[in-house]
Amino acid sequence: MAMRYGNILLLLFLALQGNGQTKDSLIYPRFLAEVTNNNLAYAAERFNVNLATARVAAAKVFPDPSLSFGWVDNGQKRMKMGYGFNTSVSWLLELGNKRQARSSVALSQLELTHLLLENYYRNLQADATLAYLQAILQENLLTVTRESYQSMSLFARADSIRFQLGEIKAVDARQSKLEAANMLNTVYRNEATFKAALLQLGMLMGKSSDTLYYPAALKSSFDREFSLKDLIDAAISHRADILAAGKDKEVAHNLVKLAQANRMPDLGLALGMAQNSGATNVIAPTPSTNVISAGISIPLKFSGRSRAELLSAQYSAAQAAARYQQAALQVQTEVATSYYNYLAARKQVNQFHTGILEDAEKALAGKIYSYRSGEINLLEVLNAQRTYNSLKQSYYEALNGYAAALVEMERTAGIWDINL
Repeated sequence: MAMRYGNILLLLFLALQGNGQTKDSLIYPRFLAEVTNNNLAYAAERFNVNLATARVAAAKVFPDPSLSFGWVDNGQKRMKMGYGFNTSVSWLLELGNKRQARSSVALSQLELTHLLLENYYRNLQADATLAYLQAILQENLLTVTRESYQSMSLFARADSIRFQLGEIKAVDARQSKLEAANMLNTVYRNEATFKAALLQLGMLMGKSSDTLYYPAALKSSFDREFSLKDLIDAAISHRADILAAGKDKEVAHNLVKLAQANRMPDLGLALGMAQNSGATNVIAPTPSTNVISAGISIPLKFSGRSRAELLSAQYSAAQAAARYQQAALQVQTEVATSYYNYLAARKQVNQFHTGILEDAEKALAGKIYSYRSGEINLLEVLNAQRTYNSLKQSYYEALNGYAAALVEMERTAGIWDINL
């Protein structure tokens, strides 16, 4: 009776977990397209390109001219000397090709921003794929525990009947009931973990939590044949982060040119006009006058003795070159590590193809038969059940690890041909 109530509670629990949430089947191509189009973090990163484009336009702007007006009282009230009015236009003439240097820096920074965005998407694509695989893994693990619970529930119900018939002791019937209850708790935990994995898929797609997206079963194989040398060559040639490190060297070089241009003094150009009204002073009367003036101002660059800006730019360029060399070395290490992890994951999966799962299932069936025949005790059955569950869970985890290893290897190599 207790086990019948347990089954009913399980069904109610599974039904209530989806209360208020709709379900949607999700194939991998659709999932990746949704992530590309709707992921909010990726959308925020794309604004960096817009900002860099705006900085390119700002770098091309010429300095604004200045317009000034003035009024002078020459002592009209006391000495009758009249008034004066003046206006002038001044403009800063940049020397040293500063505007072109600024434009070169802004353009190289724009190209760097594009590469950084590409690298962000490379990681987002891989992380989203791993999340999709993780959801499939959690669904498989939930299936294993649910099937184990259903099997143990039937087993416990049969033991209850056998106890009433006097075929087994009360302790054995009680033990099987406790094992079924414990497995039910495991089902609850795995159910929550699975739902959390589904919610993670929705978040990556920029969707609210009112819909659960269930990934489709894997249909493609993860067997690939790679050459480690080809993978390293592809990574150095195509990985966005290594290309970004190379572009960072170019940005630093352009900043050195800008620092050199900034050491050149600029010229100030001015053109003005002044008008003085006539003086009616009885001692020295003068007629009204109009004056036109032009001038050049040259700053005294005492600050030019300090080479701090130029030295800072040169050190930054040397630092960028060192970072590029480190990035190239790190890429080779990452590719080699992911390659060997992929080969190891393949061996683990192949290990399960030798028939150990089938042997564990046969062993469990044999133990159950022997227990019902009274030849062995319940403990041996439980051990066989745990061994079978552990092997099946390990198999699904190995499959997930194999797929994840392929994702990581293609991520590190800067290639992508995965279609689950």
